[in-house]
Amino acid sequence: MEVLSSYTPCTTLPRASQKSKGCDANHKCSAIINISRKRPELQRAPLDLSWDNSKQAMEFFRPQYVVGFHRRVPMPRDVIVRSEAAEAGSTDASYFMTDLQLVSKVRGVCFYTTTAFVAIFLFMVMLVAHPFVLLFDRYRRKVHHLVAKAWASLTVLPFFKVEFEGLENLVASDTPAVYVSNHQSFLDIYSLLILGRSFKFISKTQIFIFPIIGWAMYMMGTIPLKRMDSRSQLDCLRRCMDLVRKGASVFFFPEGTRSKDGKLGTFKKGAFSVAAKTGVPVVPITLVGTGKLMPPGMEGTLNSGSVKIVIHKPIEGNNPDELCERAKTAIASALLTSS
Repeated sequence: MEVLSSYTPCTTLPRASQKSKGCDANHKCSAIINISRKRPELQRAPLDLSWDNSKQAMEFFRPQYVVGFHRRVPMPRDVIVRSEAAEAGSTDASYFMTDLQLVSKVRGVCFYTTTAFVAIFLFMVMLVAHPFVLLFDRYRRKVHHLVAKAWASLTVLPFFKVEFEGLENLVASDTPAVYVSNHQSFLDIYSLLILGRSFKFISKTQIFIFPIIGWAMYMMGTIPLKRMDSRSQLDCLRRCMDLVRKGASVFFFPEGTRSKDGKLGTFKKGAFSVAAKTGVPVVPITLVGTGKLMPPGMEGTLNSGSVKIVIHKPIEGNNPDELCERAKTAIASALLTSS
């Protein structure tokens, strides 16, 4: 829509340029509005505006088109409000949910129903075993991780298949290590728990207040972190090094957050500093497919598909920068191959 001139300002119309045409002695003004490019044969007749000083009222006369410069026809009201912005949408462009989206929504509801149902019963098992875990296995907490593996397996396997590659590259369960992986989806945690390794995740402090899940994470020894708090970050790294020195393993997502487009982001070096200072190996892991099943920002849906977990050979060294670069190269190579 294009407005060449108008007597009254109209800031809501797109691309409107207003030029005053002036007024005569009788306070009568006229404006010419050219509305549609698609109908050049229709030209807008002058819009008569009159001002009655006594009644202080503006009188509008319905604008008309001049067709062929000879006869006048009333201007259709739907043309008055038409604009290029309005033409971009149509009644057919309404956002109706497709069959595929509906199926994904239903699968998402079933997924969370299943995970909640299973978590309630297994949490009771974890709660009963917790005193014995603190007495005999305070740092690794293998029993809790075994329960978590059962929870993840019972939740995931009915909805999608998980494939493993390079299981022989996993270090012994009693050997402490720093595990690192790309981060694509909320499903990453479920997929990694199926590995059955007793590594400690790092999670936001807000997650711990969630009933059942948050409490289970606390009993498993998950490490809390306040993302924007530098002191919390230092405390987290110190706690990780302390756990590794006492025989436990830790798990990091070096990107720090989930990737929205599936591409590998910049790696932070905290995980590799822990490995370099404690002398334990770094085990890179590539997660493929989780971002397609449940994309970031769409946690209420679950698409169909499968997940592939690739375990790379352990990396050792005392230089955090070198460890970071080698781990990122290994993870990126598997992502490139899968794509």
